[in-house]
Amino acid sequence: MGEKIPTVEEKDEPNIRYRMLYEDQGKVYTRKISGFYQSIRRYTGLPLIIGFLLMPWLVIDGRPAMLFDLPARKFHILWMTFWPQDGMLLAWILIIAAFSLFTVTVLFGRVWCGFTCPQTVWTLMFIWAEHFCEGDRNKMIKLDKQAWNTEKILRKGSKHFLWFLIAFITGVTFVGYFYGVRELLTGLWPTIGADGFVSWDIHPAAAFWTFFFMVATYANAGWLREQVCKYMCPYARFQAVMYDSDTLAVHYDKARGEARGPRKPNTDYKAEGKGDCIDCSWCVQVCPVDIDIRDGMQYECINCGLCVDACNQVMDKMDYDRGLIRFTSQDQLENGETHFIRPRLFGYSFAVIAMIVAFIYVIGNRQPVSVDVIRDRGTKMYRISKGDVQNVYTVKINNMDRDAHAYDISVSGDGDFKLKGFRALELEEGEIFTMPVRISVPKEQLKETKTTVYITVTAKDDASITATEEASFIGPSK
Repeated sequence: MGEKIPTVEEKDEPNIRYRMLYEDQGKVYTRKISGFYQSIRRYTGLPLIIGFLLMPWLVIDGRPAMLFDLPARKFHILWMTFWPQDGMLLAWILIIAAFSLFTVTVLFGRVWCGFTCPQTVWTLMFIWAEHFCEGDRNKMIKLDKQAWNTEKILRKGSKHFLWFLIAFITGVTFVGYFYGVRELLTGLWPTIGADGFVSWDIHPAAAFWTFFFMVATYANAGWLREQVCKYMCPYARFQAVMYDSDTLAVHYDKARGEARGPRKPNTDYKAEGKGDCIDCSWCVQVCPVDIDIRDGMQYECINCGLCVDACNQVMDKMDYDRGLIRFTSQDQLENGETHFIRPRLFGYSFAVIAMIVAFIYVIGNRQPVSVDVIRDRGTKMYRISKGDVQNVYTVKINNMDRDAHAYDISVSGDGDFKLKGFRALELEEGEIFTMPVRISVPKEQLKETKTTVYITVTAKDDASITATEEASFIGPSK
């Protein structure tokens, strides 16, 4: 038997709900609100914005404090420089960040989304500009409904001007991490040549990406907003895997709030069968993703806490206890307790701490020089001269330090190995030098056809800067 196709009458039944994959539910007008969690959002977002804007301007040792120099294939992060061979360290940082996010999510839910996600922080700035130019929620609704006039043009124009200004600063700053913010701004400034034509001294790719991120910021924070969190962000989709019944998240206390409804002041509303919720819809009006937390936990909720602040203000006005909407766990609502120590949280925490300790150890013992050794694989694997067996190698030295160093090479192994055809050389910062060297050993000292030798590169002015690579030494068979 095949699946029954519902008739028109069955489709109209109230227990059957159809939802589009993408639903445009109209513009979301958010209400201004103040409170504890709104203050946290402000004081966590502001340092992040300031750090993002100032970091490209800071200079350490004559270069930007943070510069991802893709053409030169090196990343400058504060006092360290990472090279292509350090790609594992950069991947390690991302893994640590991911597991840290998982740990926080298990404990506090989507607080990253609600308080520090760039989409949230930039949307908050754009909403501030919107409120500054157009007023609070009711004024914005009224302004959108009225006919176009001078006031509407000025208010809408000033809002979009601030949006484009914030978006342009964002685009310039972001590309400045890859191009150098001073060079970028200089190149974006037009110059008039002797022939009277206007020109820009900037690479086309840099200009393209600057305006691309400007437009992307303007669209994401100005127009898409909650659509990004609902339909584009993958984190919203797999967050349920990390949640458990003890995860602290924003919940509506249904047992206390229902049945909801308006009531007159100083009346015994409980005798009327009503709960503490007066159905004012403030929790919906302040929600940046336009959901009703009273409908239960929803994947769109970013745990920003604005509905908590709004509800607490209403509870204060009604002289009710706070906490009708609050950060709590499902177990707390149902059983009256939350278990903070649980296997999943312990596992994530242990993994994060172990990776951080290992990463710090690797960074602390990281050498600013590397050496690669390749044995010559020509037709003659070895050469015998005056009783010595000789092998030829290609040695590549990479000076990853920020200073120039003169490097010396030594060889060691199970025998009197000597290095020939080498002289000490000085390498500038970031310089890679490749040279052939010849290693010899008396024939009678070779005990095996294949012997391991160790080639060590050491800075002559700092013995702590050293790197060793092993290679195979081939001799005649016995």
